[in-house]
Amino acid sequence: MKEQVVASRGPRRAASQQKGFVQRPARRDGSAPARGHSFSPRALFAYVPKAMKFVVAAVILIALIVGYRMAASAALFQVQTIDVSGTKRTSSDEIQGLTRRALARTGVWRADLSAISNELSRLPGVRQAIVTRVLPDRIRVRISERDPVAIVRTSAGHFVWVDDDGVALGEMKPEDRMPPFFIRGWSDEGGEDARKENAERVQKYQELLKEWDAAGLSARVSEVTLSDLRDVRAQLAGEDSQTEVRLGAEDLATRLQIALQALDTYKQAPGAAAITYVDVQTGRVVIGRASGTKTTADSMSLNSAPPPADNNGAPAAPTNSRTPNESGKANISSPGAARDTAKKKPTPAVGNALRLR
Repeated sequence: MKEQVVASRGPRRAASQQKGFVQRPARRDGSAPARGHSFSPRALFAYVPKAMKFVVAAVILIALIVGYRMAASAALFQVQTIDVSGTKRTSSDEIQGLTRRALARTGVWRADLSAISNELSRLPGVRQAIVTRVLPDRIRVRISERDPVAIVRTSAGHFVWVDDDGVALGEMKPEDRMPPFFIRGWSDEGGEDARKENAERVQKYQELLKEWDAAGLSARVSEVTLSDLRDVRAQLAGEDSQTEVRLGAEDLATRLQIALQALDTYKQAPGAAAITYVDVQTGRVVIGRASGTKTTADSMSLNSAPPPADNNGAPAAPTNSRTPNESGKANISSPGAARDTAKKKPTPAVGNALRLR
C-alpha cells in the first residue's frame, strides 16, 4: 500500500504576499468587502497648492495676533489694584499714580514692567523699584528707598536731606530728627562731576561725624564747610556761633580739639569776647579777634596749646616751664600779657599776630 504525501504550500503564500496580495476574510452575509477610502484632512491638504498653504498660515497667524491684542486690551486685564510696599518717606499715592498712567493703554497683560520700574527709580527718594504683574488685574510695586544720612544747607538757605550717593531727597521737615551738624559748600550743578563731588562730601561728613562723636566734639559744631576737602572748616554752635575753626585736610579731630581748648582758654581773659576764627592749619593756633572794624590775630605753637580740660570740664590754663630768669623772656599766659610783651619786644609776624612760647 502506497502512502500519498501532499506538499506544503507555505512558500507560494509567502510569494503571493510579497506581490501585494492580501487575503481578506469574507463577510458573513456573503457580500464583497468595500474598497472605498476613508476621509482624511491630511490627504485633502496634500491636494492644496503650496501658495495656498502659505496664505492659510498667514491668515491663522494674523488671527492669533488680533485675538491676542483683543484679549490683552479687554476689560478683564485693566488694572484694578496697585499694591505698593517699602515706602517711608516716598509718597505711595505718587507711585500709584505713575504706575496707573503707564498701564492706561496697555493693561496688565501687555504692561512693560521694565519701563515702569525705570520711571519709578527716577523719583528722588527711590533707589530701586521692582514691579510684578498678578493676572488678571493687579500690579505689585516693591520700593527700596534711599536712606537720608545728612542735611545740606544749600546756597539758597534751604535744608535738604541727602543720601550716601549725594542725591537730594527733599527738604527737612519740622518733625525730622536733626543731625549733630549740617553740611555747607554743596554743589547745586546737575552734572556728573558735581554728583561725584557731592558724594565725596557726604563720605567726608560721615567720617567727621564718626570721629567727632567718638571724641565728644560734635555738640560744639553747628556746620562743616566742605566746598574744598583740602580746607575743611567748622562753624561752632551755641555761644561760639560766630567763630569758625579752620582745620585743613588732615588730623581733623585732633586739630578741632586743640582749637576748642585754645578758644576756651582765650575766652577766660578780658577782651576776648569777639573771636571770629581759630586757624590750626599751619602747625600753630591762630586766633582772630574782631575789634571794631579791625581784625587782629594772636598765635601760638601747637606744642604750647592749652592742655585738655580738667575733671570739672573747665579748660586748664596754659603753663610755661620756663621762667623769666631762665629764658630772659616773659611767661605769657593771657592775651593781655601777650599784648604788653608785644609792646616791649615786637616779634616778626603777619599783621598783629603774636608768637606765644
